[in-house]
Amino acid sequence: MSGFLAGLSVAVLPLLAAGFWLGRRTARPERLGGLGTPVEHATFQTLHTASLAAPPLRGGLTEETARRSARRLRSLLGTDALCLTDRDTVLAWDGAGEHHREEVLQRLAGPLETGRGEAFRLTCDAPDCPLRWAVVAPLTVDDRVHGALVACAPRESAVLARAAGEVARWVSVQLELADLDRSRTRLIEAEIRALRAQISPHFIFNSLAVIASFVRTDPERARELLLEFADFTRYSFRRHGDFTTLADELHAIDHYLALVRARFGERLTVTLQIAPEVLPVALPFLCLQPLVENAVKHGLEGTTDQRHIAITARDAGAEALVVIEDDGAGMDPELLRRILAGEGGPSGGIGLSNVDDRLRQVYGDDRGLVIETAPGAGMKITIRLPKYQPGVHSAGRLPRP
Repeated sequence: MSGFLAGLSVAVLPLLAAGFWLGRRTARPERLGGLGTPVEHATFQTLHTASLAAPPLRGGLTEETARRSARRLRSLLGTDALCLTDRDTVLAWDGAGEHHREEVLQRLAGPLETGRGEAFRLTCDAPDCPLRWAVVAPLTVDDRVHGALVACAPRESAVLARAAGEVARWVSVQLELADLDRSRTRLIEAEIRALRAQISPHFIFNSLAVIASFVRTDPERARELLLEFADFTRYSFRRHGDFTTLADELHAIDHYLALVRARFGERLTVTLQIAPEVLPVALPFLCLQPLVENAVKHGLEGTTDQRHIAITARDAGAEALVVIEDDGAGMDPELLRRILAGEGGPSGGIGLSNVDDRLRQVYGDDRGLVIETAPGAGMKITIRLPKYQPGVHSAGRLPRP
C-alpha cells in the first residue's frame, strides 16, 4: 500500500509541472540555461521542490511540519501566499496577506465538511495587499478530511485551482504515508510487547528455579546467576528504541545462555564465532534471543541427550550474515510453514513468526528468516541484516546500573 501511494505521488508531479508551467509561462518567464526544454525544466524544478517539501510532511500535519513545508509548497504553486490548516486553526502561513487568517478559517467549514475544493473572493481594504482570491483544497487521509491547503492570489485562476487540488492530493499522500509509518511503529511496539509476554513466563520461572537451587549449596554461584538474570531482564524490558546493535543483542544472549547452562549443565555446549566488524550493525530489538531460546526449547527440553548450539555472525559485504544452528529434534517443514503464517500456536516455536514478521516489515519481504529443518535433523536459521537501512539505527548502548 505504501509503495502504491509513493508511486502515485511521484506520478502526479510531472503532470502538474507540465500543465502548470503552461499557465505560468507568460506571467513568469525564466532563463532555462542548459536544462533542456521549458517543460523539462519545469518538471525538474517541480520534482526538486517536492523532494524538499516531502520530508517534513512525513511527520504528519502539525505546526512544525506545516511551517517547514509551506514555503516549498508555495514555490511549487508559484502563488503569492499559501497556508496549511488542520480542522480548527491555521498551522502555517507563508507569503503576503497574513491578516486574512481569520477570514480563511471562517470559509473552511464547507470544504472540511464535504471534502470538496472551493474558491472564494477575499475581502480586503489594505491597499498594499495583493491577495484578492483564495482556493481551498482539502487534505484527506483515509476518506477523512484532516485539514486544508489554501492558495491565495491576486486574481481568479482556473489553472491555480486545478494545481492547488493536485498539490493537495500529493500532500494527502505524504500524510497518509506518515500515518502508515506511525501504524507500523505501533504494530512493532505491540509485537515486542507480545513477544515479551510470550517468552518471559517460561524463562523467568525456569531461571528463578535454577537460582533457588544454588542458594544453599553455592551462594556465590546463585549471586552470579541472579546478576545475569537481572541484566538480561533489564535489557528485555527496556523502554527506549525499536532497534539495538548486534553487540548488545549478543550480550543479552550471553546472559541468557549463562542461565540455561546453569540449568542443563554439560548437556548443552555453545560455540560463538562473531566477526568484530559486524558488532555495530543495527537490527530490530529482541530479534535474535527468541531464536536462541527456540533452539534451547526444541533441542534440550524433553530429552537427556547432549545438544550443541552454534551462533555465527560474519561480514558479507553490504550485509551481516547471522546463523543460529542446533542439532536438536528439528521440525516438520509443513508445521514450520504454519508457524510462520501464524497458524501454529505459541507452543510450536517461540517467537519465530514474530521475528520473521518484524524482519520483513523493516527490511522487506526478501529479508525474512531462512530456515532449514527436518524431523531429527536440527534447525538452521539464517538472517541477512543490511549494514545500512534508512530509519534503522540503534538508540545507543544501555547505561550500566
